[in-house]
Amino acid sequence: MDVLHIETSNKTYPVYVGQNAIALLPDFLKENNAFGSSILIITDESVGHLYLQTLKDTLSDIEKEVYVSIVPSGEKAKTFDVYYSCLTRALEFNLNRKSLILALGGGAVGDLAGFVAATYMRGIPFIQIPTTILAHDSAVGGKVAINHEAGKNMIGAFHQPEAVFYDLNFLATLPLHEVRSGFAEIIKEALIEDPDFYSWLTTNIHSMDLIDMDQLAFAIKKGIAVKGGIVKQDEMENGVRAYLNFGHTLGHAIENSVGYGSITHGEGVMIGMVFALKLSIKYAGLNFDLTSFINWVTSLGYKTKIPSSLKAEQLIYAMKKDKKTTGREITFVLLAEEGKPITKTMADDEIITEIELMFENKS
Repeated sequence: MDVLHIETSNKTYPVYVGQNAIALLPDFLKENNAFGSSILIITDESVGHLYLQTLKDTLSDIEKEVYVSIVPSGEKAKTFDVYYSCLTRALEFNLNRKSLILALGGGAVGDLAGFVAATYMRGIPFIQIPTTILAHDSAVGGKVAINHEAGKNMIGAFHQPEAVFYDLNFLATLPLHEVRSGFAEIIKEALIEDPDFYSWLTTNIHSMDLIDMDQLAFAIKKGIAVKGGIVKQDEMENGVRAYLNFGHTLGHAIENSVGYGSITHGEGVMIGMVFALKLSIKYAGLNFDLTSFINWVTSLGYKTKIPSSLKAEQLIYAMKKDKKTTGREITFVLLAEEGKPITKTMADDEIITEIELMFENKS
């Protein structure tokens, strides 16, 4: 079992990573007497079917009331209606300001449950229990949110968890597209911060369905360490934390434009990363073998072109609606070198020219 520590301006919390990490949860709760007498587990339909009973069994010996709220799977969980229903459940169960929320699920459940915790009675504690690779990124750092039809994660808060219990056994049932979605964020973290880790990835990872547990554990821990280091410097995204958005400006726009759930987050981000790498080579002087990168990620099952059903102007509109955009121009995270991200603001006509070269029907 590995324990990483995430440091922010006002708290430090542990991230337990390993097989059967969930077994450490009861002792953690007993050692932290500040938590009240009631717990609300928020999980989704799919994860609940697989792992809710495991979590309830783990909690069977603690002297607390345990309640459950089941929400839809995926991005359908991150709506106003579902958020409101979770608050209603919390009120029905008489949760108080010392009650605890457990987020059992992927990134969507973690975002939703964290936002419920951030806003219920002006903020109550919560713990992240990720069940996807993608959630290695979203479970750490305290950004919690729900979506609006105008954009992803537009309504949210910064609310750090009390701990993260990352049980690798929960990853065993992930479908291949979810493995791929989560691994895109690991590739992103390597590119923006750790060239040696990026080299390890390209040398050792050749198939998404042949990754062994040791490789996966190593990659996840490296990704969390990158995320934690950046969060320590900039908890509220006033500076370097924006570098974690590498690939996300266009990626979120694609997600929003095709409809949440039609493409996974990681698949959208991968297309956005290819786009950002192209811009980096052209506008930031990056020396990078983009052809080899595209061949590698394509062999892992990623698409690297924008869906032909979309239009450049549509994506520009979506990017300007993104919460990361300020003013009328769009800012991208680029790489000056591997491990050295920068930001660059670009005019619409420049972006449209580059986007037009990225569609599926373009060579």
